[in-house]
Amino acid sequence: MVTQNEGGGWNVYDWSPDGKQLLVINSVSAAESYVWLTDVASGKKDLLTPKTGAETVSYDNARFAKDGKGVYLTTDQDSEFQRLVYLDLGTRKTTVLTPNLQWDVDEVALSKDGRWIAFGANEDGISVLHVLDTKEAKEVPVPKLPVGVFNSLEWRDNSRELALSLSTASQPFDVYSVDIAAGKVERWTFSETGGLNTSGFSAPQLIHWKSWDQKSISGFLYKPPAKFAGKHPVIVAIHGGPEGQIRPDFLGRDSYYINELGIAIIYPNVRGSTGYGKTFQKLDNGFLREGSYKDINTLLDWIQTQPDLDASRVMITGGSYGGFMTLAVATNYNDRICCSVDVVGPSNLVTFLEHTSGYRKDLRRVEYGDERDPKMREFLEQIAPANKAKNITKPLFVIAGQNDPRVPASESAQMVEVVRKNGTPVWWLLGKDEGHGFAKKKNRDYQFYATVEFVKEFLLK
Repeated sequence: MVTQNEGGGWNVYDWSPDGKQLLVINSVSAAESYVWLTDVASGKKDLLTPKTGAETVSYDNARFAKDGKGVYLTTDQDSEFQRLVYLDLGTRKTTVLTPNLQWDVDEVALSKDGRWIAFGANEDGISVLHVLDTKEAKEVPVPKLPVGVFNSLEWRDNSRELALSLSTASQPFDVYSVDIAAGKVERWTFSETGGLNTSGFSAPQLIHWKSWDQKSISGFLYKPPAKFAGKHPVIVAIHGGPEGQIRPDFLGRDSYYINELGIAIIYPNVRGSTGYGKTFQKLDNGFLREGSYKDINTLLDWIQTQPDLDASRVMITGGSYGGFMTLAVATNYNDRICCSVDVVGPSNLVTFLEHTSGYRKDLRRVEYGDERDPKMREFLEQIAPANKAKNITKPLFVIAGQNDPRVPASESAQMVEVVRKNGTPVWWLLGKDEGHGFAKKKNRDYQFYATVEFVKEFLLK
């Protein structure tokens, strides 16, 4: 054992070149983390990034420089976005290496010789590759990759070729190499897709719309192939997190709805999503929660303006926090949708915070608000879908795992009970051997087929 740390959120990021020290980051929340230098022999910890002001700062992707005299990392200190910076361990001075990039840097890899830093920028959800010359402190040209999402950047020992794992709308994650010197991109693997020809799969269309307060909200729209004529029914699929982001990688089973049933799918990134700056990420915290519901309401307005989308046939769905959003939309905008599917979503943030696993409570209170505060508790009870369930008159499908440590199945059960009492059609699927999302293949298959039947009956009527 090197050291013991209190609380969760501790992760080791790198060894020093001499093997004597570790770079460790302690994440308190999505908006707050700290970088520590840990001596392996003694276990002594040295805080490299002390809190210096009222505003919290987030750090990630910590890597030692080749000479061990400094650290490369990403941070949103004095910025809306995660920028690539260099921290001198002697002076503790920080130098910003990407001052003009107005997007998050979310992947970082240092070449073996220390000359190059490859990094990925999350540009409106799309991964864009950049390479920085550490000697000149400037970027060098790199070949363009297919539109999608990549991760797992790693340099070859020759320090001129870079490996990464890339997923697009038409392929799951596959390994590519990028020869920086030659400007060459080469695909190394071809993942199996069960014999499907994915070449004709719908390409993502980046969309933007003005929300209720004139903020620009974005998402990705996937349209059915041309064989489906006329106006398309729509599924709005809301991501979880809430500190998450939908990005244009391989859709997997969702492609069935698009390519076989002729349904358009929109994946929105409402306020509170990551990737659009830390101010945007905090716009749904605490008493601001309902602003994200209104983002979906204005998306429904946008759908009405699209000549090839059918605003009279819209289904809302999502998992985890996306499930909560599904229930929130279903209770607040019941007349604007025709059905909804809630997967392992909370129905009341007060009961959720009271019953979620203890290790998660403080982290979630930063986002949702502290239910122990009387004013916050009153607000959370007021907006809880479980307390407004009488508003739901459109068919609802609720899916939960009996052993879920994050969102207890009681959150789903209380919603089902109230909506059924009102005479609204409710489908209820409880996985007795599942947790936060179905993991076993037989159960995942059953969930998928059941959802397809629900969609056919209530969206495609």
